[in-house]
Amino acid sequence: MSPSETAHTFQVDLRGLVDLLSHHLYSSPRVYLRELLQNAVDAITARRALDPAAPAAITVRTGDTLTVTDTGVGLSEADVHRFLATIGRSSKRTPDGALDGAGLDAARGEFIGQFGIGLLACFVVADEITVLSRSAKDPGAPAVEWRGHSDGRYTIRTLPASAKPEPGTTVTLTPRADNAEWTTPGQVVALARHYGALLRHEVTVTGPRGETTRINETPPWDQAHASPLARREALAAYCRTTFDFNPLDSIELDLPAAGLRGVAFVLPSPVSPAQRAGHRVHLKGMLLTDQAPELLPDWAFFVRCVVDTGSLRPTASREALYEDGTLSAVRDALAVRIRDWLTGLAASDPALLHRFIDVHHLAVKALARYDDELLRIVLPWLPFETTDGNVTLEELTRTHATVLVTRSVEEFRQVAPIAGAAGLGVVNGGYTYDRDLVHRLPEVRPGTTVADLDPATVTAHLDAVDPAAELRAAAFLAVARETIAVHDCDVVLRDFQPVTAPALLLDNREARHERTRSSLAAESDGLWADILGSLRNETPRAQLVLNHLNPLVRQALTIAERGLAVTTTEALYGQALLLSRRPLKASESALLNRAFMGLLTHAMHHPGGTPATDPREER
Repeated sequence: MSPSETAHTFQVDLRGLVDLLSHHLYSSPRVYLRELLQNAVDAITARRALDPAAPAAITVRTGDTLTVTDTGVGLSEADVHRFLATIGRSSKRTPDGALDGAGLDAARGEFIGQFGIGLLACFVVADEITVLSRSAKDPGAPAVEWRGHSDGRYTIRTLPASAKPEPGTTVTLTPRADNAEWTTPGQVVALARHYGALLRHEVTVTGPRGETTRINETPPWDQAHASPLARREALAAYCRTTFDFNPLDSIELDLPAAGLRGVAFVLPSPVSPAQRAGHRVHLKGMLLTDQAPELLPDWAFFVRCVVDTGSLRPTASREALYEDGTLSAVRDALAVRIRDWLTGLAASDPALLHRFIDVHHLAVKALARYDDELLRIVLPWLPFETTDGNVTLEELTRTHATVLVTRSVEEFRQVAPIAGAAGLGVVNGGYTYDRDLVHRLPEVRPGTTVADLDPATVTAHLDAVDPAAELRAAAFLAVARETIAVHDCDVVLRDFQPVTAPALLLDNREARHERTRSSLAAESDGLWADILGSLRNETPRAQLVLNHLNPLVRQALTIAERGLAVTTTEALYGQALLLSRRPLKASESALLNRAFMGLLTHAMHHPGGTPATDPREER
């Protein structure tokens, strides 16, 4: 340091720091109890590293003040000066801390906290914190009292050993009036259970009248049970208590390499894939978060997990998982476990597999797209919307050697009644994953043919009209083709079922896109018109197929008056548009209005017109 330089130390505004913690680092004031429990557990872990037979208990007492007492390693006066009076320093992270040498190295991996700011969280609910501690390293060590205030003041007193007869630490909080609800007896019990239900050391809460509540117990996956059925029932009961639903099944999770154990509970009802999964992650028994969607891949949205791990890293707030290579490896391993459970159901419990697919087929479809083994097992079980109803591909292929699949929901809605009557097996491929999966059916069922459905395929399966009848309708068809040509649509006459369908509009997405491109090119100029023109594609025109078996069409074919023929054609085209269930363009809406107005005008000017057929015959 040069002669002109002077060393200084940063000053810390403790009130500002507490405000930062409460409003930006921690999600809620309730974390204060988690920090106290965490420090108590780590102190016991440190003492057990020195003396494996040392007592291990944490006692929380409620009343006018709140105290947390542990039988941990305790603090000497030097430790108090080093750690409690220095913000951000942690005895669990600093090599010259409360444990020395091999004791620290052995215990550090078992500590929950690593950041050294946990005690400050208590200032969120208290204006005064008192720490009374006695070190377990020296049998003759005195007791030490540290008393801190939220304005940054603190005092340290050395007390006789009788003030703390046994080694350990007692932390006392004097609650603030504006956050007193967080230290009431009922709230303290609820928070202790929320955070400490899986802690490995005994935790009890004693109320103002001396009533004692045991907080933690051995989780059911770590307990021995009389039978597999008893174990399954115990896991289901835990799920009902923790998540408030009765699971469809329980998948036990055990990754020894990651020090992770727990259970994935299968939801009994469908959920949206976009819904954030509320997995509960405990770090060495302490709840880290009950909202950890990053624990599993997105496709596993049908389970809710409870896990206890020793290898995953928390963020600084200890309320989320730190995304690193370890978390990625754990996520992949858990995904394999859930996948193995799913593939195993086909052999071990087909009835459960069927119930699961009924509820969560979307998740299975998402996974099967990328997993060949799973695809082979579950594809025949998956339900699809088809012209034969909502059936599996296994059922559809029994009656259809060729499976046709549409590209969109609207295309399926458009052709399903006609294709079904014509004996075609068509799958609605417009839903998420469905078209990709149907096209992979030949991998699972060799000999099955899968093809995309196009208008030409449907037209080819419609019966041709008798040549004499088509000749008689030639005049009307000529007017109809001229009228509809402005919509890039042709008109054909066919016989098909059902008779109640007067017309069918056969179109596809590519044809509509090409017409949109052509329209934009016509309205544009310069470079943009050249670009759109270069994208031109030879795409088949749409087809308006008139049903010669339908009484309405038969009567329309006899119209000789050109104006009425134009209006009738527009009405049939508009009806076919409505049946296609796709959004109408402005020009198409105008066409419908014009057609209805024309028919109404014709009816008003020809009140004595007689229908060519008796309406009762149509019924």
